[in-house]
Amino acid sequence: MASYKVLVVDDEMGIRMGTRRILQNFKVDYPFMDEHIEYVVLEAPTGEEAIEIIDREMPDIILLDNKLPGIQGIEVLEYVKKKLYDIVVVMITSYASLELAVKATRDGAYDFIPKPFTPQELRSSLENITKQLFLKRMTQKMNKEGKLIRFQFLSVLSHELKAPINAIEGYLKIMQDKQFGDKITSYNEMIDRSLERISGMRSLIMDLLDLTKIESGKPVQHMQLVDITKIAGISADTMRPYAIQKDVDIYLNTKEPVMMEADAKEIEIIFNNLISNAVKYNKQGGRVDVFVHQGKNNIKLKVADSGIGMTEEEKSTLFQDFVRIKNPKTKHITGSGLGLSILKKIVEMYHGDIEVESIPDQGTTFTVILPTENS
Repeated sequence: MASYKVLVVDDEMGIRMGTRRILQNFKVDYPFMDEHIEYVVLEAPTGEEAIEIIDREMPDIILLDNKLPGIQGIEVLEYVKKKLYDIVVVMITSYASLELAVKATRDGAYDFIPKPFTPQELRSSLENITKQLFLKRMTQKMNKEGKLIRFQFLSVLSHELKAPINAIEGYLKIMQDKQFGDKITSYNEMIDRSLERISGMRSLIMDLLDLTKIESGKPVQHMQLVDITKIAGISADTMRPYAIQKDVDIYLNTKEPVMMEADAKEIEIIFNNLISNAVKYNKQGGRVDVFVHQGKNNIKLKVADSGIGMTEEEKSTLFQDFVRIKNPKTKHITGSGLGLSILKKIVEMYHGDIEVESIPDQGTTFTVILPTENS
């Protein structure tokens, strides 16, 4: 159970004790709260003691009388404002002049409760304040977390783009200075590496565009009856030139149409990511098998490779943004580290699931399970 600290600042002992009794067993609950909120009551008979308690205990709410011995309540309010404390201050007073009300409101007083107040009046006011304070703090927390996530994302993205640009710039300067002579063939390896880096950046940009579309809040889907087998074939054909370079064969083992209500581009992104990974992390002379299976309540898309496989620890990080498996077998394999996280987000949009089976040095099988309308 959560609790808010309420500081009662009043030179009348009866007001302080009465407030403590009223709030003793009082709890606030709302449907959007995970738990009840109760109150811990603190007391201060003077403004000076109030400031000491405020600095030490940092209350959530202050019930503040203006007429105090020594410094006045309005000065305590000014102190809270000057310190930028996240505290709701409510003035409790018998004689609130217009001038005091204006000044107190200007200095951040949330409300006025006239004395004497009934238990119901105090509880009702505290209930309203608690709701507003809870929502305000929850909003601040969500904004802070959102900013942190955006900062981390941009930091990783900057690094991913900066590294290949630096490499290409280095190769171009070597060629500009003709450090290896005048023959263009002397720079073939650098040109190949530069083109490979550019290809990687293009892949990253395409992945980012997919990610932006998915995480835009309301991604636009063009749902229609599509042939999943046909889309698998298009993806396999798209990846075949890359597979030939890697000496890997791709086999589409399903021939019959498998129909489903889906966005064709999203299904193609799923296959493109699965097949390109199966080729990328394969061995020379390896193979990739693609299956589409029509179940009773779902459709299964399966891509199996004869590649380098993964350990259980490596599998656990697969679907995180910008995560690439790093080990001696993958150090020359490039990628954005976004493909599988994008795939997972798309599958979640279809309320589907992904299963991964992998054995190091033997291969990996990804199975995407998409529920159909009849499920």
